[in-house]
This record gives sequence, structure tokens and C-alpha cells, in this order.
Amino acid sequence: MKHTISILCDDTPGVMTRISGLFSRRGFNIESLTVGHTEKKGKSRFTIVVQGNDQILEQVRKQLQKIVHVIKVWDIKKEDAVEREHALIKLKVNADQRAEVLQIVTALQARIIDSYQDGWILEVTGETTAVDNAFNLLSPYQIIESIRTGKIALERYTK
Repeated sequence: MKHTISILCDDTPGVMTRISGLFSRRGFNIESLTVGHTEKKGKSRFTIVVQGNDQILEQVRKQLQKIVHVIKVWDIKKEDAVEREHALIKLKVNADQRAEVLQIVTALQARIIDSYQDGWILEVTGETTAVDNAFNLLSPYQIIESIRTGKIALERYTK
């Protein structure tokens, strides 16, 4: 079962090493790891996606909570979350392909953020499946280079 774990922690050197090390010592492969500053100065938030046994993952969560700079650890349920992923795709686009690729870009609600002689850099944002779909639709064209973030997620606002 896939789990999306959120970790709020102090923004200090070495925290990421301790957090990722805990997963690797337990034999978990981290499928996705994103980290960034939060609205609170000096605090960072990790979003980690792993697949594994519920009981062992609960042990990992308890051990994460014991790390000195970790403030809070929680599992984000898919049905309670807004999730997004981001990708940049450098694509070779010759003159004959531009209209076709532009239709795909429009359908994906992607953006062309840079263009040069025979290539474009596209920006795709959406749920993981939407980003996967973008790569599938663009695979017949020459993808020169790409990078994608891991999943980021926030729980829905409820009063």
C-alpha cells in the first residue's frame, strides 16, 4: 500500500539525512521525496511517498517522531488531500510538429515556458496521473531532457 507521509521539522542541516536514513534502514524505497520551507520561518515540510506494510510504517512514523528536530509526523490519506506534481520537459520540436505538440500542450493545460530554434521547454503541473499522461502523450516526440518533482500534498481545509 502506498503512503504519503508529511513531516514538519526545524530547518536545520542534517535533518534530511536522518529522515531518509530511517527509511533506508527499514528497507523502504522512497518513491518520492520533496521538501520546502513552510509559512513558518525556520520550519520545513517533507512529503514522502513510500510503499509498504502498514505496521512497519507505523514503527517508522514513531521513530521519526523521536528525531530531535522533527515536530510532527502524519499520514495524509488520498481522499483527504490535494496532491500535485510538477515537471519540466525539454522537447525537440521541428516545424512540422509544432501544431501537433501545441494541441497536446493545450489539452494537458501545460505551458511553454521557453522556446528556441527547434525546441521547447514545457511545464506540466497536476496530479501524478496527469504528469504521467503528459509523458505518455509526448513520448512519440523527442524528449531531450526532463525532471519532475515528487508529490506534494496538503490536507483539505475543513472547519
